[in-house]
Amino acid sequence: MDQNLANLRNAFVSPRAFYDDANFPRGFSRSGHFTLAEAQALEQHGVLLKSLYNKDCEPQNSFQLQFVNVMEGQLPPSNVIERAWAKYLKLTTCKTKFHTLFGRSKSVPDSYTPAYSADDEV
Repeated sequence: MDQNLANLRNAFVSPRAFYDDANFPRGFSRSGHFTLAEAQALEQHGVLLKSLYNKDCEPQNSFQLQFVNVMEGQLPPSNVIERAWAKYLKLTTCKTKFHTLFGRSKSVPDSYTPAYSADDEV
């Protein structure tokens, strides 16, 4: 496994660190959504992953070609880098529903009259 992880790191060498301050202002590792390995993979390789995903650059090796195929939906994610980027996309592009127990009803009738008024005696 260490050999495979080393091959992955060498296949996705990125010129600089990747940060997404708009969606994760405290960083990937402190967001609570990513494992430490996923956060490290996104920070170290995210710039290249983003350019491959946006088709700004062409795949240079078989690992990058597999990543492009995974992102196009032809294959399921099979390594930590592919799973981390798929999770990143899910968290940044999919809108989440927010449910609360204490909400207002959307329609309040106009003819609402309270059971008592301020003029009533106590």
